[in-house]
Amino acid sequence: MRVLVTGNAGFIGFHTAARLLQRGDSVVGIDVVNDYYSPEIKESRLEVLEQIALQSPGDYRFHRFNLADPAAVKSCFSDGPFDRVIHLAAQAGVRYSLENPHAYVESNIVAFTNILEACRYAKVDHLTYASTSSVYGANTHMPFSEHRGADHPLQFYAATKRANELMAHSYSHLFKLPTSGLRFFTVYGPWGRPDMALFLFTKNILAGEPIKLFNNGQHIRDFTYVDDIVEGVLRVSDDIARPDPDWDSDNPDPATSNAPFRILNIGNNSPVHLIEYVEAIEEALGRKAIRELLPLQPGDVPNTSADVSSLVKAVGYQPRTPVREGVARFVNWYRDYFKV
Repeated sequence: MRVLVTGNAGFIGFHTAARLLQRGDSVVGIDVVNDYYSPEIKESRLEVLEQIALQSPGDYRFHRFNLADPAAVKSCFSDGPFDRVIHLAAQAGVRYSLENPHAYVESNIVAFTNILEACRYAKVDHLTYASTSSVYGANTHMPFSEHRGADHPLQFYAATKRANELMAHSYSHLFKLPTSGLRFFTVYGPWGRPDMALFLFTKNILAGEPIKLFNNGQHIRDFTYVDDIVEGVLRVSDDIARPDPDWDSDNPDPATSNAPFRILNIGNNSPVHLIEYVEAIEEALGRKAIRELLPLQPGDVPNTSADVSSLVKAVGYQPRTPVREGVARFVNWYRDYFKV
């Protein structure tokens, strides 16, 4: 197939594009390569993709532009057709959304509108896009289920991703565009984002500096290894969303519709305490962390746990990587990449 992957210089987008190339698909990537975090690691990912493409029977092309530019998006789609679009570009980060909400409007609302419009006119067979477990916000019913409401986000980042889900439904309804939204649960692994806990903790432990444990380290997270995430993304992308014949407008299921639309959780289905996560990092590094216990931050969700039964039923998803194994793989990558 010919697949458009947005955000392919990003963490999950890079791994997704690599897997597509390795299985023989042709990939067109788009990324603005901004400086929200180190552009160097993004450029390194792009270099690796070029190397993978040399060994792949599929073609690989990369476009560097801002998805908030509708003319640039339209021009890229004119190089189609695309069998699938996997939209992973976004302004991520819970805490940054408290400081710079306008970046989230541009990257998560305006850019997604441009993607929806382009998919509409190009008659793309299936759009799969990234949402987040953060949309569950004030919900406390565990594990989080897509079939329960998610309309009380606790920060603006989550609000923009919930908006994406609603926007996708309108296009699925009006233009019969098949869409699948994936709510990611705390993705980690090699080539991860420098602003995320695993990267920060590893860096600080090696430097002998304290690590900050908010909520006094009592967070529970459904940490999900990136290879398991990508396996789920590709399985969902391959399986085109269809209308739910049993959908009842008097008792509407928020995860499905009488339009070709669905929302699916994608997580490890095995949540752990943050302290256990830190212990796994310490074990992989062979060093103890200096722990700085801090209160819960504004916008933080204390606990996450994914009900992935719908994803299992839809595409046979089965996460395979225990946290200790995944953390060890990240540490090995980190030491190699930074020559530590």
